[in-house]
Amino acid sequence: MKKMKGKQRRVNKMSRRKQEEEVKQGAPEWMNTYGDMVTLLLTFFVLLFSMSTVDAEKFRGFINSLEGSVGILSGGSSVIGDGSEIGNGINQLPDLEKYFSETTDQMDLKSLEELKKMHSDMEKYIKENHLTEKVDAKLGDNYVTLTFKDGVLFDTGKAELKPEAIEILDKIGIQLAKYPNNRIRFEGHTDNVPIRTVQFPSNWELSAARAIAVAKYYINELSFDPKQFSTEGFGEYSPIADNSTAEGRAKNRRVEIKILSEYASNAAINQ
Repeated sequence: MKKMKGKQRRVNKMSRRKQEEEVKQGAPEWMNTYGDMVTLLLTFFVLLFSMSTVDAEKFRGFINSLEGSVGILSGGSSVIGDGSEIGNGINQLPDLEKYFSETTDQMDLKSLEELKKMHSDMEKYIKENHLTEKVDAKLGDNYVTLTFKDGVLFDTGKAELKPEAIEILDKIGIQLAKYPNNRIRFEGHTDNVPIRTVQFPSNWELSAARAIAVAKYYINELSFDPKQFSTEGFGEYSPIADNSTAEGRAKNRRVEIKILSEYASNAAINQ
């Protein structure tokens, strides 16, 4: 009899232990109630938002404040008629999308006009200062490119500015100083003839060193803000002519200065 009672107690203990282990598995039961409550609250607030409205006058005031502080939103007539309201959930989103699309188009047009004037001024300045044989000015998508032709700034295989390059850089610097709010990129390029020296193991190092040399001259000698500048070395991998001819290789050996539009400059800063 005692043996049977002892055996029964062991069975009961094993049963309770098994039940405890089963309870421990999975999330606590109160999580179901908590999850339901959170879901209901979320649904409630979404419902409130969908039923809310914003007065058009307040919205226009918000847009005007952005225009005044940021300076990118163009003033003018509202895309929403007088007395109408923004709200009723998201049914006004097409109007907002149209507004910002038109604003972006206006900024693109303003940027293009800025670049055209910059390009025209550069071409005129280069011609007046007898630099047409040494520097080209071209209009790009978001920038104006000044290209220094082969041999104007550097000797072959070197990254030290030639003495006669100083006068050219100084003259171009007078124009660059007119754009203090524009980002300026200095790019070095080479032909595909390999270079293997201790100083320049490849054309990448040579092209980068040349771009840096020009940028540092403007910073150290003409007191430009280094935050305005960036440099890149492309080596032989961005040719503008055929490397199979001597004339083509000469065109590929170049240093370029790219002056970004103010709009593109602001976008680059905010990235």
